[in-house]
Amino acid sequence: MSLPFDFFELRVVRTRRISPALLRVTFGGKRLADFVSGGRDQRFKLFLPHPGQERPLVPVEAGVDWFPVWRAMDPAERAVMRSYTVRQQRPAGADGQDAELDVDFAMHGEGADEGPATRWARFAGPGDHATLLGPLEADNGGVDFRPPDSAEWILLSGDESALPAVAGILEWLPAGTRVRAWLEVPHRADVQELETAADAEISWLVRDESDKPRTDLVLEALRAAQLPPGTPYAWIAGESGTVKALRRHLVREREFDRRSVVFTGYWRLGATDDQLVEEALAG
Repeated sequence: MSLPFDFFELRVVRTRRISPALLRVTFGGKRLADFVSGGRDQRFKLFLPHPGQERPLVPVEAGVDWFPVWRAMDPAERAVMRSYTVRQQRPAGADGQDAELDVDFAMHGEGADEGPATRWARFAGPGDHATLLGPLEADNGGVDFRPPDSAEWILLSGDESALPAVAGILEWLPAGTRVRAWLEVPHRADVQELETAADAEISWLVRDESDKPRTDLVLEALRAAQLPPGTPYAWIAGESGTVKALRRHLVREREFDRRSVVFTGYWRLGATDDQLVEEALAG
């Protein structure tokens, strides 16, 4: 039986600092052309080596049973596993160049405060190895943004960790789709030009230009907004506390149908990435 996903061995092609909060790592790989992205907010698993390891230790030979095998390995040896969103995927070139995949890393913390994935990205260079676990079919469970035909307009909200997904959604939306977006970033230099054919009104909320807590910054902006008429579809992602507060506002105060609000906590304030992974494993 063929599986709807597979492992892909990657190598770093180049890195580029997009903004103070975002670092783009471009990966290449011989089989990367077989990785089929569903577009929008396509998630995948990325496995990274620990310092001193040349390659990440991933039980690719276990196939569908990879997770319990990986979980049973020594945490100090098994690959660092994180979920990321496709920023952009390019097919193989006619000149024989491998297909490429762009992944934007949100650079949380520095030094002792940064997690292993952030640290890996900060020092990544051409030729460094990683492993990707991703879909072989476009219609896959790693895509959450699925507006129904009944949706008359789209609401988007996210912080810097959600920007790659927001960019993918905006690029995917058909021309003329009405969109209202509230995007939160640490610094004015993190504001990006986001390409879209949609009729999108984007409000950038810059944290270091406000004395409000991050959740209040976004929540107050949404509360003050005059939303378009018609049936909405909302997609919210980023810091989990903020995401939950925004969902409560939309469902309880704005009376959105809860089934029309898709929400994902990419990270949680005060918790390390490793703590979140361990909580997920325990669940």
